Amino acid sequence: MDLFEKIENIKKEFEKNIDECLDAKRLEEIRTLYLGRKSEFTQILKSLASLPEETRRELGKKANDCKNYAASKIEELAKQLESRSEDKQRASLDVTLPGIIKKEGSLHPLTQTISRISDIFISLGFAIADGPEIETEFYNFEALNIPLDHPSRDAFDTFYIQGKYLLRSHTSNVQIRIMRETEPPIQVIMPGRVYRPDAVDASHSFMFHQVEGLMVDKKISFSDLKGILSIFCRSMFGEKTKTRLRPHFFPFTEPSVEIDISCIMCSGKGCRVCSGSGWLEIMGAGMVNPKVFKAVGYDNEKYKGFAFGMGVERIAMLSHGIDDIRLFYENDVRFLRQFV
Repeated sequence: MDLFEKIENIKKEFEKNIDECLDAKRLEEIRTLYLGRKSEFTQILKSLASLPEETRRELGKKANDCKNYAASKIEELAKQLESRSEDKQRASLDVTLPGIIKKEGSLHPLTQTISRISDIFISLGFAIADGPEIETEFYNFEALNIPLDHPSRDAFDTFYIQGKYLLRSHTSNVQIRIMRETEPPIQVIMPGRVYRPDAVDASHSFMFHQVEGLMVDKKISFSDLKGILSIFCRSMFGEKTKTRLRPHFFPFTEPSVEIDISCIMCSGKGCRVCSGSGWLEIMGAGMVNPKVFKAVGYDNEKYKGFAFGMGVERIAMLSHGIDDIRLFYENDVRFLRQFV
């Protein structure tokens, strides 16, 4: 059999295979068989160099024509198979079926609460500051007038990492860093995570969130503290909310107070939530202790200031009537969907 006959036979074999082809997988096999680098058409074209010129020209033309013919038939069938597949998909599509409704996500309730608290203080002229969660004893304790023998510095009450490094137990460390790096006036809030080795129960967690605030200038007074926090409480819990200040003790403020609000559940009449007192404790505050100013290098005769701090989880629990702090961390979508 000469090469001319061989080309004709390959063409007939190709036409038989292409007529019987019913799917894309088989078509790809045919493409490789007749157009691939190891196909018979390719081998014939490679062998032409050894033939006489006249024969080489005629045989080369015939082989190329057959190869181009095979390529066009394969391309044509590929389009037909693709069209059939699309038609089949359209035929199987039931347009009367209800669509798949994707559930919208939302910010976590604690993130929502931090944002709401931040918005209120931003409207009062406060900026937002942040700081490290891994801290030294100086920024977490010493500069805040918390001495070495204070209970909070015990290993049972603080997450120590190694040496004098620890996980911050409050965001007050950011107050110290800001005052050491900035000259007054200062008016900032500091939201963030804090860590204490508390046993987890309905009202305690080893990790929780705080928002602390600091205001320092030449003529800051206790009345500024009371006015700012009264506005915050009314903005956060409603215009009818009353505030009460009770004397307290914090090492980093002097004088120090606890801030209470009239119970948002019973409007101050007394209920289970407020233990019948009509009041709910929400934060601690006070005028910055002169020893803190000394630690950051401020002139206590020239500058005065106040600081406050609140637990975000407590604010969120009061705002939404939640009675178990663990719900915030369990990632139960049935709980979280309430805040979409």
